Amino acid sequence: MGKAWRKRFFGKTEREEELAALKETMRSTQGALERAYDGFNRAADSDLIESYVYEINALRHRYSYLLKEVRRLEETAACR
Repeated sequence: MGKAWRKRFFGKTEREEELAALKETMRSTQGALERAYDGFNRAADSDLIESYVYEINALRHRYSYLLKEVRRLEETAACR
């Protein structure tokens, strides 16, 4: 009685739940990135532009990390 049993009676496995949570966080991050780009495109003040540049860079790094984690989980799931 392992993961198959858990999945049969409780739905998703822990890996599937983690993968779903990561993908939801990716969608949220993508939305924040789109809003940051929109703000950057509308900004006229140099300080505001600079703050959007930092925000965009941080969100891009976050998205990149999440994408690596999703790929890692999908690869380990495919190997089993």
